[in-house]
Amino acid sequence: MNSQASGRTVLITGAASGLGAAMARRFHRAGWEVVIADRDADGAQALADELGQRASPVAMDVTRWADWERVRDSIGAPDALINNAGVAVGGSLEETSLEDWQWVMDIDLMGVVAGCKAFAPAMRERGRGHIFNVASFAGLAGAPQINAYGTAKAGVIAMSEMLRTELADAGVHVSVLCPAFVRTRLTETMRAPDSSYHKRVERWMDSSGVSPEDVSETVFRAVEKPRFLLLTHGNTRWLWRLKRFVPEFYFRMMMRGVRKSMQRKR
Repeated sequence: MNSQASGRTVLITGAASGLGAAMARRFHRAGWEVVIADRDADGAQALADELGQRASPVAMDVTRWADWERVRDSIGAPDALINNAGVAVGGSLEETSLEDWQWVMDIDLMGVVAGCKAFAPAMRERGRGHIFNVASFAGLAGAPQINAYGTAKAGVIAMSEMLRTELADAGVHVSVLCPAFVRTRLTETMRAPDSSYHKRVERWMDSSGVSPEDVSETVFRAVEKPRFLLLTHGNTRWLWRLKRFVPEFYFRMMMRGVRKSMQRKR
């Protein structure tokens, strides 16, 4: 056990599986008290049973403010909050229904906003804490065919950036996690125009070379040495620099990829 971490608490949403479960295991291994929050109450309970002492399951829906209030009143302010719960939508602007836009915004963006609103005030008052908001490289990349999802994740990044400045003088850290493809269960609930989206995402997940455990290690290290932007895939680091410093070249490169993809479909 990491004695420095003993007695510290982390609340992780969407923690019953995937990235959330990997982060729960990593923090628990370091001696943290882990609150496993998920809509899947059975899954949260199963992971808590696996971890044993210092692990508590909580059934909650991140889109329901009443659930956030209930959890806040139950556990108080955690030392770290990881807003991880999320869903995916594939498709262009024209292909994606307004219903699907609302669905991904409610969960991926407003669920994060609600978590921050629930716990930031107590962290500010206490003078310490760390908020991790899970976005995606999709929120930075400007790639096509993921318009709703990318917009929701870009909103998470922008909100986190502003929140960072609002909480910095109070001693509260804010980080935003922007992984690319990682093998999770995201495609099980993913909405898209047709099954080809699911197949492509599954293929990219399998070939990424980055595991949920790798991502969880990045997050854990940021607790010990706080950083704002957490990029977990090597190729995304140079792509992000390319987009920032030579945006028109980045756009032309993106369009070459789009046109090659269109040719393959013909």
